[in-house]
Amino acid sequence: MLFGTIVGSLADKQGRKRACVTYCITYILSCVTKHSPHYKVLMLGRVLGGIATSLLFSAFESWLVAEHNKRGFEQQWLSLTFSKAIFLGNGLVAILAGLFGNLLVDTFSLGPVAPFDAAACFLAIGMAVILSLWSENYGDPSENTDLLTQFKGAAIAIASDEKIALLGAIQSLFEGSMYTFVFLWTPALSPNDEEIPHGFIFAIFMLASMLGSSIASRLMARSSLKVESYMQIVFAISAAALFIPVGTNFLVPPSNVKGGSISFSGCIQLIGFCAFEACVGIFWPSIMKMRSQYIPEEARSTIMNFFRIPLNIFVCVVLYNVNAFPIIVMFGMCSIFLFVASILQRRLMKIADTQTSKPQDWMGNKERQLEAEPLNA
Repeated sequence: MLFGTIVGSLADKQGRKRACVTYCITYILSCVTKHSPHYKVLMLGRVLGGIATSLLFSAFESWLVAEHNKRGFEQQWLSLTFSKAIFLGNGLVAILAGLFGNLLVDTFSLGPVAPFDAAACFLAIGMAVILSLWSENYGDPSENTDLLTQFKGAAIAIASDEKIALLGAIQSLFEGSMYTFVFLWTPALSPNDEEIPHGFIFAIFMLASMLGSSIASRLMARSSLKVESYMQIVFAISAAALFIPVGTNFLVPPSNVKGGSISFSGCIQLIGFCAFEACVGIFWPSIMKMRSQYIPEEARSTIMNFFRIPLNIFVCVVLYNVNAFPIIVMFGMCSIFLFVASILQRRLMKIADTQTSKPQDWMGNKERQLEAEPLNA
C-alpha cells in the first residue's frame, strides 16, 4: 500500500515498459531474499514484493491498452486479449506453476525455496522479452508533472467522474472479499481438522476460474450485451456463493468428530466456492474491459493504484482481526460487500446507459465549433 502505490504511479510518467522491467527486477530480488533466515532481509523482500505486485496489477495493463490504441486495433480485440490472459495466465499457467513447484520441492528434493528460484528464472526470461520486443508508451506527456501533481490529478478525476469512483469502489469490494476468501476457505472446509486434499481443491478452483474466463470471453464477444449489465448478476451470484457457509452453519448439524474426510457441509461449501471462483474468472477480464473504457489514459496507472489503497487497508484490517470474529461472520461480511458491489454496478450501468447517446451530440457540437472557428478568426 505504501511503497507499491508510489512506485506503480511512476509508470505513467517514467514509461510503462520501464515499469514492467522494474517489476521483473524487484520480484527477482524479492525471490533472492527467501534464501536468508534473517527477518530484516525477509522484510525487505516483502517490501520489494509489494512494489512488484503493484506494478503487476497496473503497469502491464496500462501498457497493453495504450499500445492497443496506438496501433489502431479494434476495441473488441482488447476484450478477447483480457479473457485469454485470465484463462491462460490465471488459470492454466497457475496450475502448471503449482505442479512444477511441487515437482521441484518433493520429487527433486530441492527445498522449499526452489519455486522462488524457478520464478526468478522465468522473470528473467520475461524481462528479456520485454526489453527486446516491447515499445515504450507513457501517460501524461507533460514534463513538469511531478508525482504529487499526478496523485492530485488522479484524485480529481475520481472525484469528478462518478463512473471512475464507482469502478474503484466495486473493484475494492470484490478484490477485498476475494483476498479474504483466500485465507478462509481452508478452515471453512476443515473446521475439525478434516483431511482435505488442498492441492486438488486448489486445482479445482483454478479450473472453475478458467471456466469463468471462458464464459466472460463469450459474453464480451456479443456486441449487444454490455459488461455493465451482466456484472451485476455476477456480483449477486458471488454474494450468494460466499453466504453458503453462513447458511450451512444454521441448517446443517455440525460434526464434532476430529479428523476424517471432508464433511457434508464442507462438500456443499466447496460447490459454492467453485461458483465464486468462476465469478472471479468472469470478474478479471470484465473489470479490465471497464477500466479501459472509463479510466483516462494520461493517469491510468496512477488511478489504478489509487484503487488498491482501500483494498490493501481492508485486507490488512481483516487479517489483523481474523481471530476476533467467527469464520461465518467473516463470510457474511464478504457476502454483504459483494451485494453492495452488485448495487454499485447497477448504478454504473444506469450512468453508462444515460450517456451512450451523449457522445454523438458532443461530437456534433465539437464539429460545429471547429467549423465556426475560421469564421470567428
